[in-house]
Amino acid sequence: MASPTVPPVVDMAWAQGRSGLVLADVRWYLDGRSGRAAFEAGHLPGAVFVELERWLAGDPHAGRGRHPLPEPETFAAGMMAIGISDDDTVVGYDDQGGVVAARLIWMLRATGHNAALLDGGLTGYQGPLEEGLQARSPGRFSARPWPEERLASIEDAVDRANAVIDARSPDRYHGAIEPIDPRAGHIPGAVNLPCRENVDQTGRFLPVGVLRERFMAAGVGTPPGRPVISYCGSGVTACHNLLALEHCGLGPGRLYPGSWSEYSAGPDRPIET
Repeated sequence: MASPTVPPVVDMAWAQGRSGLVLADVRWYLDGRSGRAAFEAGHLPGAVFVELERWLAGDPHAGRGRHPLPEPETFAAGMMAIGISDDDTVVGYDDQGGVVAARLIWMLRATGHNAALLDGGLTGYQGPLEEGLQARSPGRFSARPWPEERLASIEDAVDRANAVIDARSPDRYHGAIEPIDPRAGHIPGAVNLPCRENVDQTGRFLPVGVLRERFMAAGVGTPPGRPVISYCGSGVTACHNLLALEHCGLGPGRLYPGSWSEYSAGPDRPIET
């Protein structure tokens, strides 16, 4: 499987004027607000809307967490319906510093497609927005299996030989609150690296050197070659940490798709708070 030829994070200047580029709006909210409604109210000109729970996640009732990876055929069908083809370059964004759009970009890059996060996302765009839904002609997108070397299991996540990072907020990591999953706390041995702290107040990524120091202080890259596993609540925002790792030269890392929603559902699994 070919590797992407574009960087994991790009800015609007990089994206403008490039042929074969698709802007993808991947807004989704944990509190239940409608990403589609937000898209229709205003989005980047020419962007298409990608529905996370329809195309970027599988059946949550299969005992694999709230947002397990979908079947490759489901993902391919979604991309084709939206108008994305294998040879397109996809630039994804949201209004939360990329923490949701990262799921789409990680899925595309993991399967060898050219895709990147838009630095700053919607909040960093100064021009007029477009309203309504946009339609593109159906694309031609191949179903490709999720590469095993980019995924981690529960067994991998509890293995202290790996550097395991938790992308959730500190209060969820410490077990002070748990708004949605069965139990509060974190996987024993995991280090908290909130993905929302990869960006500044404008939604743009921190300087590469600062990001690199942040990850290395959490044990990433020590010793060199140590496997890195990222998780969050359901495997969505964990992808932001994986893209940040790649952006600062410490990636690619592995995703634990079931994340805390799968792990915490086992009443006998040990937790830390």
